[in-house]
Amino acid sequence: MNVERLKYIIWAADTARAVKFYTSVFGGKVIRENPAVTDIEVCNGIIGIHGGGEGKRTWTGLSFQVADVITGAAEIVAAGGQLLREPQPENGEAPHLAMCVDTEGNEIMLSRKRN
Repeated sequence: MNVERLKYIIWAADTARAVKFYTSVFGGKVIRENPAVTDIEVCNGIIGIHGGGEGKRTWTGLSFQVADVITGAAEIVAAGGQLLREPQPENGEAPHLAMCVDTEGNEIMLSRKRN
């Protein structure tokens, strides 16, 4: 099988709000739009934001690796998202995980590369 592209779909009750969140927080670039789905490229990965979501809390499995999860978590909150779990130091190291929620109820994770 020749896979042409891999895309992860999330749901949004408000597609424009979700697009603004992923483009402003993660530097995503809109690469395709139609009335049903907007595709956003983030670090060579594609997130398809599908309209018609109900805004219910849903774990997505999406994880975004960033240099500093504390700063990243603050940016998510500033953009209208939420924190489910504050970043915590582990084993004497700086925090490496932050559990977050986007503006549409999709749970996402921030992680830091571990030494």
